[in-house]
Order: sequence, then C-alpha cells, then structure tokens
Amino acid sequence: MSGPVSILTVGEMAAADKAAIAAGTPGTILMEHAGEAVARAIGQRFKPCRTLVLAGPGNNGGDAYVVARLLKGAGFEVRLEALAPPKTDDAKAAVAAWDGETHPLRGGFGDAELVVVGLFGAGLDRPLTGEALRLARLSQRHPERIVAIDLPSGLSGDTGRPVGEAAFHAGLTVTFHRRKLGHVLQPGRDYCGEVVVADIGLGRTAATLFENTPDFWGAKFPWPKVAAYKQSRGRLIVVSGEAWRTGAARLAARAGLRIGAGLVTVLSPPEALAVNAAHLEAVMLAPFETDQELAEAAEAAEAAVIGPAAGVNDETLANVLALASTGAALVIDADALTVFRDDPDELFSVLDRDDVLTPHPGEFERVFPGLLKGALNKVEAAREASRRAGAVVLVKGADTVIAAPDGRAAVNLNGAPWLATAGSGDTLAGFIGGLLAQGMDSFEAACAGVWIHAEAGAAFGPGLIAEDLPGLAPRVLADLLNRSKG
Repeated sequence: MSGPVSILTVGEMAAADKAAIAAGTPGTILMEHAGEAVARAIGQRFKPCRTLVLAGPGNNGGDAYVVARLLKGAGFEVRLEALAPPKTDDAKAAVAAWDGETHPLRGGFGDAELVVVGLFGAGLDRPLTGEALRLARLSQRHPERIVAIDLPSGLSGDTGRPVGEAAFHAGLTVTFHRRKLGHVLQPGRDYCGEVVVADIGLGRTAATLFENTPDFWGAKFPWPKVAAYKQSRGRLIVVSGEAWRTGAARLAARAGLRIGAGLVTVLSPPEALAVNAAHLEAVMLAPFETDQELAEAAEAAEAAVIGPAAGVNDETLANVLALASTGAALVIDADALTVFRDDPDELFSVLDRDDVLTPHPGEFERVFPGLLKGALNKVEAAREASRRAGAVVLVKGADTVIAAPDGRAAVNLNGAPWLATAGSGDTLAGFIGGLLAQGMDSFEAACAGVWIHAEAGAAFGPGLIAEDLPGLAPRVLADLLNRSKG
C-alpha cells in the first residue's frame, strides 16, 4: 500500500502552486504540465473529433489554451472561444503560444462532439452569468461530452456546491496534484463525473483531510496473529430492541462477527429472547432487564453497539448512559442518537475519543441542530460536531465524512447507491463495532468500516439487501489482505 492521499482546500492548493514556483518551477511550466495532463486524458478516451474549447480570463483559461494547442496538434478539429482576454502573465503566455483563431463565447455548443471547459477553476467566488451561465445549463443535457479542467466551472472548490444558479456538468474532470473538496462532496461529486488526478510536479502538501481508502488506514488494520484465539480477537456486544424490533441488532451483530470480532453477544430484553434465539447461531445471546444489568454485561466487552431499532424512549437513554460508564468503546447509532435530541450535551458529557457516533443527516440535525446547514461544508460540520462531542463523528451519505476530535477527517469515495436500503446503516454500525472490539483506533475503525461497507455494496450491486452485507465482507477482507501483502 502507498501512503495516504490528501484532499485540499482551494487555499492549500494555491499554496502548493506558490511553493513550487518559489522553488524554481515557472508558472508557465506548471500550466504546460496541466494542459498536457488534460490532453492526455482526452486522447485516452476520445478519438479526434470536432472539439470546442472554452477559455476564461484566468489561469484555468490559460490551461484551456494549452489543451487547445495540444489537441489541434493531435488531429482534433478545435474551435476556441474565450470569455474575456487573459489577465494573468501565465495565461497570456499560453495565449501567445496558441496557433489558431480565438472566437468570442457563444451561447451554444454548435456541432461540437466534445467540449473542454476552462472558464473558471476551483477558486471561483462569483456566480456564472450571461453566456457562461447559459452554457452551464446546456451541459446538463449531455455531460458525457463535457471535459472540465480542474473543476466544472461554476462549482466552488471548497463546498462542492454551485456558486450561483448553475454550474457545468462533466463526464470527465481532470484536476491537478490532489482532489479538492469540490470533487468529493455532493453535489459536486456528481457534477464532476470521472475524476482524473494528474501529477504536475508539485511537492508534498500538509493536510488534515484525506481520501478514505486502505492507503489511509490499512497499516493499522487488526489482522489476527498466528496464535490468535477468540477472546484475543475481541468481544463485542450489541443491544437488541424489543421483541418486534430485533432484526437491526442481529444485522449489526452478524456484521461484527464477520469483520473479525472473536465473540459477539446480543444483549436482549427478556421478551425478545425467543425471537432472537430463533435467528442466532454463532452470535451468542444473553438477557438484561435494567440499565445496571446491561452495564455489568458490558464490563468484559471491548466494544458495544447501541441504537439500531433500540426505541426512542427513556430505557434507551438510560442504557446509553450505562454503557458509557463501562470501559467499552461505543458505537452510537439511530435511536440512541435521537433519544438525546432534547439535550445533546447530556450525551456529549459521557463520551470519549474511543466512541463513534454514526448519524445520517437527519439524525445529525437532531443532535447538532443547525450545524450542517450553517457550516461551510460537510467536512467542517463533521469536524465541529466531533469537537463538541469529544468523539468520532461519521456523517453518512454518498459523500460520507468521518471526523476525529483532533481535526483529522476523511471523505469516502467508493460509496455505492445500492446501500440505500433498510438495515444498511445497522450493518455499518456492526462493522465498526467489530473493528473496535479488535482494538483498532476509533477513527481508523470508522474509516475502515465505511470503506468495507461500501466496497461490499458495490460488489453485490443491484438487488442488495442489508442481510447480504455481512456475507460479502469476507471477499472484501480477502482482497484487502492480499493488497496488504503486495
């Protein structure tokens, strides 16, 4: 495995550019490398065809002039349209090297089979207007024909949202050095299509936000030693709901067992014992009646999952507080979050850095009201939530974000739409709980659980139901193990 890959803010990317120039690489060379990367990606995917290149006044437009020159040299029939004259010295140099005609921007794509958009880059801070806005709206009809330079023009590189009314949609986006927030956060991720990250010769960049891949956490994955035995692989407990609400806990328990926890026990209210017993095999079962009995049962466990179908009631609230008094690392999900909506601080007061909260956006709003809407982006909301809670916070979605109290954060990139099914989140809670039980650090365990969960969903594809997910984990784990040996 290679090292972790960072995701940059617009400011961090600008600093990387400046550092490279200060170290002796002229901006014109960086622009040439950027244009070469875009032209190369296009050449790998498209045959020479009628191509429209749209250029803006800044360095993104300068990149576009380089692309136009290189595509023309490769046999593409290129028409270049400019929004305005170049404003930067590097862009002016790229314009001077362009050996074709330059036309004013029109309000349509004409007969172009391919459109390369370099109007504005990730640092755009004002809405598209006029012809640029009209073209952005047109791009939504056939995004497969659109190639974006750096980021689809009109998107904010720091939020992933259109700066104004609309932004371009692309089938391919070629960016440089590292992905930016706009490439990984919704809706920007959908606007970008396929994202190619090209090396243009910049140095290492310090960052606290990373792509959630095995390169980020794989070195800390808790593979069992040769002499491992079931107790050494960790003990996980999962709290069951009442008799007619037991399936979610069993999904979480089975997921915890599949991901490697040595001993998994469903702790069940007495009235739910019979229904749980009828569906459990390798997962063990034990009763509890009071929050004190639950705490006593959890004392020997390394990790506990509570929330899936637990019920939004006083008993669930008391059970969370009881578990927090033990030494177990907690995964708090679903009902166990919602039950604190009237007093989130009561929950935060009993958490520590080993605990993991796993809300979807609706649950996040209940526990952190107004934070998601008020923050610059989902990453900053998750970071602030983690700081307030003093625990790891995972905000689910197509762009799941995981944040730690120390400011580290990761964005998941392998999300699969097939995971949008009942019980999927319960299984994710079990995966994370199983990794915590094996001693994996809570932040890395949450990151690994999310990635494995998404990988399993993608492997199954259409028709996936939550019951399938635990059984898909072994295949993902085998691939992960082989990768770790490579």
